[in-house]
Amino acid sequence: MSGKIGKIAVIGGGLGGLAATLSLYRAGFPVDVYEQAPELNEVGGGINMGPNAARILYRLSLGDALDRDAVRPLSAHVRRWDDGRTLQKAPLNPACDELYGAPHLTVHRADLQRIIASGLPQECIHLGHRLVRFEDKGDAVEVRFANGNRIEADVLVGADGIHSTVRTLLFGAEAPQFAGCVAYRGLVPAERIADLGLERGNQSWLGPGGHLVHYFVSGGRLLNFVGWTEHDNWNREDWTDRATIERALVAFAGWHPQIRRIVSAADTCFIWALFDRDPLPRWSAGRVTLLGDACHPMYPFMAQGAAQAIEDGATLAALLSAGGEPAEILRRYE
Repeated sequence: MSGKIGKIAVIGGGLGGLAATLSLYRAGFPVDVYEQAPELNEVGGGINMGPNAARILYRLSLGDALDRDAVRPLSAHVRRWDDGRTLQKAPLNPACDELYGAPHLTVHRADLQRIIASGLPQECIHLGHRLVRFEDKGDAVEVRFANGNRIEADVLVGADGIHSTVRTLLFGAEAPQFAGCVAYRGLVPAERIADLGLERGNQSWLGPGGHLVHYFVSGGRLLNFVGWTEHDNWNREDWTDRATIERALVAFAGWHPQIRRIVSAADTCFIWALFDRDPLPRWSAGRVTLLGDACHPMYPFMAQGAAQAIEDGATLAALLSAGGEPAEILRRYE
């Protein structure tokens, strides 16, 4: 570890921020993560976690918890929206372990957040800290929060998502663009759809103007589904974050009975609009840098958003450990 790098502050306690903090902590750096919410409460359902990110989580000694709460899907199965005909099917596990040295996982976001946070001392996690400003003084970064607290850090990392405050303070405000589609998502207790005999794998249904994906999470106790449909515009006054089951069923009218059965079995359904940003010409300035969706948001269709944020944190920790001047290290990281 370079003697030039002391305290590191990470802004944002989501999956990317916590994973970066854990990578830095395991590398021997004094690091703290600051989250504006009063508690760690990851919003969303399940995610696919490719072996490129899973291997980092296992390297961070989180394997026992992942083996308990995540699911290793056997295959990826793509089907036609109306008649269920197979369009493509490929093995995932144990093939991923054999090919890449780590499994493909499906995991509930809240479970994954809890698992990563469990690897950190509680005193490293600071809740109720909303960033309001920072100043790079050349030899350190002064950081101020809405609750009146101030800290100084040798490196400041913005891992605060697509609406990143760190990004705005670095490069100016720019609203993300609506991408033209919204998603209905929900969780179904496995026992409610046991009679469907669903394989323990990822199923993707492709249809006109939309698609739907479902897979098991939480050790197989829950089935996560997310269905995307095209829309011309998004207005929070016209849509609510909590949709109705009936509204989701209307969105997928005429689709295969298995899909409609799964959606009907959920207690609640949430709606989620997809936003995007153009690529940034740079991510860093001086002793301040960005990570994950704060600098390179990507469509969820690649199933790599959280994975890329986790890889960012591991890369940053490796480069900082190699030593050098902070600003130059952050340019290399970028």
